[in-house]
Amino acid sequence: MIEVSHCDLRYNQAKSQVKVYDNFNLKIEQGESLVLIGPSGCGKSTLLYLLSGLMPPTGGEIQIWGEPVKGTRQKTAFILQEYGLFPWLNVEQNVSLGLRVRHMTKGKYKLLVEDMIQKMGLGEVKHNFPSQLSGGQRQRVALARALTLQPDLLLMDEPLSALDALTRERLQTLLLEIWQEQKLTTVLVTHSIEEAVFLGSRILVLLDGRPTQVVGEILNPLVGQRGYRQTEEFFQKTSYVRSLLERGGLDESAK
Repeated sequence: MIEVSHCDLRYNQAKSQVKVYDNFNLKIEQGESLVLIGPSGCGKSTLLYLLSGLMPPTGGEIQIWGEPVKGTRQKTAFILQEYGLFPWLNVEQNVSLGLRVRHMTKGKYKLLVEDMIQKMGLGEVKHNFPSQLSGGQRQRVALARALTLQPDLLLMDEPLSALDALTRERLQTLLLEIWQEQKLTTVLVTHSIEEAVFLGSRILVLLDGRPTQVVGEILNPLVGQRGYRQTEEFFQKTSYVRSLLERGGLDESAK
């Protein structure tokens, strides 16, 4: 579905040129849940901006369904760490915003928005404003707004990082259910090793440096299976990802 070919991203700093990505290549299959993990500053969020079309590469090409990415596309949804909700709009208005921007009539979007609000468990607070919601509720609103656009690609930049542990686990389960039900291609950035293993059918471990390096690629075929978080396989995967982050490279003995 997605092909990043010989991608470069560089910027000038003082009198030198900084290479964020240099001849970077990546393929993402339809329906894959790809998780990017690595230390702050290693280029994880930057890759999301490149995939979304919000930031053009300085070299190489990014294609989605064989079409070069030359800007934003209607079938790509992007959820930011700070949710991106408008404080002067209530839940219902925030969820419907993308459809209204696309000039869909109220008669067409009302049932779609109401159905999504109910699926996200927001029915009782649909007239509330973001300041009246919990962190978990605000994240559900952001997710509902993205999904009403019926995307084929969902990009998420640490969407659960500000939540308490139990709320975070509940929303992780919700994201997993959405991915399984809709066969939606997702790319998620996280700093949490457990979250990466719980949600990623493939995990890329990135390390900072100039340019960014992929030091590990872990296939995770058991993701989505019932009770996976309590299995030995889950703990082995988390230990392996941790070893890559700690040692800064691929260590076959830790697999």
